[in-house]
Amino acid sequence: MQQTTRKTHLTRLPVLPLRGMMVFPHMVLHFDVGRAKSVAALEKAMLADQKIFLVAQKDADAEDPGMDDLAAVGTIALVKQVLNLPGDSIRVLVEGERRAELIDIVADDPCLMADVRPVRAVGAAQSTEIKALVRTTHEYFEEYYKTSQRVSQETLRSVMAIVKPDQLADTIAANVLIQMQDRQMILEKLNVGERLEALCGILLRETRLSEVEKTVQARIKQQIEKNQKDYYLREQIKAIQTELGDKEATDVEELREKLAQTPLNDEARQKAERELERLSHMAPGTPEIGVSRTYVEWILELPWGKTTEDSLDLKRAEQVLDRDHYGLKKVKERIVEYLAVLKLKQDMKGPILCFVGPPGVGKTSIVRAIAEAVGRKFVQMSLGGVRDEAEIRGHRRTYVGAIPGRIIAGLKQAGTMNPVFLFDEIDKMSSDFRGDPASALLEVLDAEQNNAFRDHYMELPFDLSRVMFITTANSMDTIPPALLDRLEIIEVPSYTELEKLAIGKKHLLPKQVKAHGLPPKSVSMTDRVMQELIEGYTREAGVRTLERTLARVVRKAAVETIKTGSANVSVTAKKLKEYLGAVQFLREKTEKDNLIGVVNGLAVTSVGGETLAVECTIMRGAGSLQLTGKLGDVMQESAKAALSWVRAHSDAWGIGAEYYKTHDIHIHVPEGAVPKDGPSAGVAMTTALVSALTATPVRQNVAMTGEITLRGRVLPIGGLKEKLLAAYRAGLTLALIPRENSKDLEDVPESVLQKVRVVPVEKIDEVLAHALAAKLPVAVPANPTASTAPEIPLPPAGTGTPVYPGL
Repeated sequence: MQQTTRKTHLTRLPVLPLRGMMVFPHMVLHFDVGRAKSVAALEKAMLADQKIFLVAQKDADAEDPGMDDLAAVGTIALVKQVLNLPGDSIRVLVEGERRAELIDIVADDPCLMADVRPVRAVGAAQSTEIKALVRTTHEYFEEYYKTSQRVSQETLRSVMAIVKPDQLADTIAANVLIQMQDRQMILEKLNVGERLEALCGILLRETRLSEVEKTVQARIKQQIEKNQKDYYLREQIKAIQTELGDKEATDVEELREKLAQTPLNDEARQKAERELERLSHMAPGTPEIGVSRTYVEWILELPWGKTTEDSLDLKRAEQVLDRDHYGLKKVKERIVEYLAVLKLKQDMKGPILCFVGPPGVGKTSIVRAIAEAVGRKFVQMSLGGVRDEAEIRGHRRTYVGAIPGRIIAGLKQAGTMNPVFLFDEIDKMSSDFRGDPASALLEVLDAEQNNAFRDHYMELPFDLSRVMFITTANSMDTIPPALLDRLEIIEVPSYTELEKLAIGKKHLLPKQVKAHGLPPKSVSMTDRVMQELIEGYTREAGVRTLERTLARVVRKAAVETIKTGSANVSVTAKKLKEYLGAVQFLREKTEKDNLIGVVNGLAVTSVGGETLAVECTIMRGAGSLQLTGKLGDVMQESAKAALSWVRAHSDAWGIGAEYYKTHDIHIHVPEGAVPKDGPSAGVAMTTALVSALTATPVRQNVAMTGEITLRGRVLPIGGLKEKLLAAYRAGLTLALIPRENSKDLEDVPESVLQKVRVVPVEKIDEVLAHALAAKLPVAVPANPTASTAPEIPLPPAGTGTPVYPGL
């Protein structure tokens, strides 16, 4: 339908700009006027014919609108009433008469004056199409009335009674339309048919929006009513339980408040809310109340989202490690490397460190120093004797007295999600019918799957990926292979005597003086006295016994201080014996004279390296081999291999084959009450056999270690550093080691290598050349017989092993 207008002459009228509102023809409306120009426009209209031009502002915030700020079409209205209000404002009652186009603003002071052209609607005749549009508009308006609450019943009746199409459109637009652009669009449409069509589209849109609003409001109302009902019922229950003296309701509300403030993951929050709901409906006195409340408290007390900021200052880490630990250069270097990588990567998906070493060398204190250097909380879990998987994963809630595992408990104790967590003595775990705790640790120590660790008690995922797990062990032999594969082994060696001396003077003695309430430096001892204390009263790889012994000395010194009033006590060798009694450990002194059948072997024990004498003697008998000294299976096999090699080469020494049928061989390792095992005494046993069979003495300033094969090869061994330290303490000057162990000499202190000459050997012939004090007899013909073999003299009865002075 083509929009046309019937143009009339121009009319000059005062202009009143409207902000956020609009006046249609056939509409009676009152509003307040406050702007000076608007008041002046009303006064000018009242002095003339009471006609005024009402037009909407495009921008409601404009205080002094001009031509460009006003809409193109407005309404010529009749001012019916003006009422002065307090505060220099005016309330005016107007009635819209007809539409008009804004042509031009002709004056701006004291009010806006504009030339406007009144326009008449086109298509207002009652044609069939117009009648259909009027009927459709009535139907849409009625539908809108049914879904919306913005239209009253009186408005519905008045609108349904209107039959003039232009009046109908303007009345509905004035009462229904909310948005200013819709109102202005209807006002500017001069063709009545187009106006009704546009109005029907708007009514249909608003009807659908009203239906959606009604649905949303009903849902919100239902939720609000449910919440109000629940709140009312809870308050009633709380009041009743308060009267009965039951505090469970208060506890539940406190837990709800704490739950709202805790940043749980979705699964944990759902479980906590469900458990709280169950708890709130339990009858007072029910045994399940305590179980349920404890479970919720465990959930809420875990450190969800709480972390400590890492302080990855490598210089500070080195200072902390040097302050608390003497020596251990390689260990400290590896720790600093680990922290440097952590600083660069900013995540913990790296190797799990495992410090392996004998007791008392400071493995646990090293981990404490790491926690202090990084600035994290420290949690320690001892695995010694743990054989129940529930210690790691917790007990299921179906059991009476169920509790979470010690990992979850440790994180609760730390209060953060990224502590340094120490698994101490990981090699002491075992397994039985209750499960294998080592298998449970596989998930914990795997960075790829511990980000959702599930404790059997909690049964919800907890992130362990930010925890720095570190383990310690005394030996790798008993660690399960699958668990060992996840660990990076860092060996913490035993201390040398010189290191113990430095540790005792710089760390342990001042620490004990302070711990016993004495002034600093009030107890002193010389290096020689400290050395006597270490050698005579302690026998260990670490310094734990040394610290306890120094504590005894300091206590004795404290008593002397009180009795004598002396401010300083100097512990001499004499006082040391008075304080501690007789020397407890006497190291076996090596013989000064060379002996037949006696060889100085080297061994590693739980307290460090030791010299191990291997004795061999020959006696008439039936050709048996006796092994004594509580030797293990491996050590007995080494002795048999040594004997086989000696017998295979005995022709070269003039020993007939029949000799072994008429003589017994006895190999003994002293300190028979101490179990001994391992293959590293093979070369010592071979040397002792050769010495005894050929009556050739062995140099007693020589120590040796190595495994022997049937071909006479010397195979590598472990614990070279500790063994050479034992040779150093025993005063030996020559040590024979397997050639393949030469690479391990860099770990041996320089002070030891200056006193003990180390000779790498590859075959047993080289060992015999260095160890025996005399050359072996010249080889006999290729096929000797028993009759031509020399008879080896035996020592007289009761005289023991023969001694060869001066050799």
